[in-house]
Amino acid sequence: MQKRQIQRGRPTGTTTYEAEPAIAFGAAVRDERTNQGIAQETLAHLAGIERSHVGKIERGEHTPTLPLILKIARALKCSSAHLMALTEAKLAEPAPSKTED
Repeated sequence: MQKRQIQRGRPTGTTTYEAEPAIAFGAAVRDERTNQGIAQETLAHLAGIERSHVGKIERGEHTPTLPLILKIARALKCSSAHLMALTEAKLAEPAPSKTED
């Protein structure tokens, strides 16, 4: 009997991206970053990630992993729980209504 190799990561073709929480988390990171007066590039350097990745997270295009959330929180000198609380608050906000002009 041959031993099965274990592949890291998600199986091919699977996705776990959910837009609403990704957008809320990105907005929470952006709010915290701008409240502290930190540039995206500085945050990226402090967290040890690419600036473009920070931008994608802030726009809600990427859902960060737990280790990345911890790096971002450390770089922002706040707890990951604080970022999650901000995210949950954003998720609880009513969606902006679209008005026609």
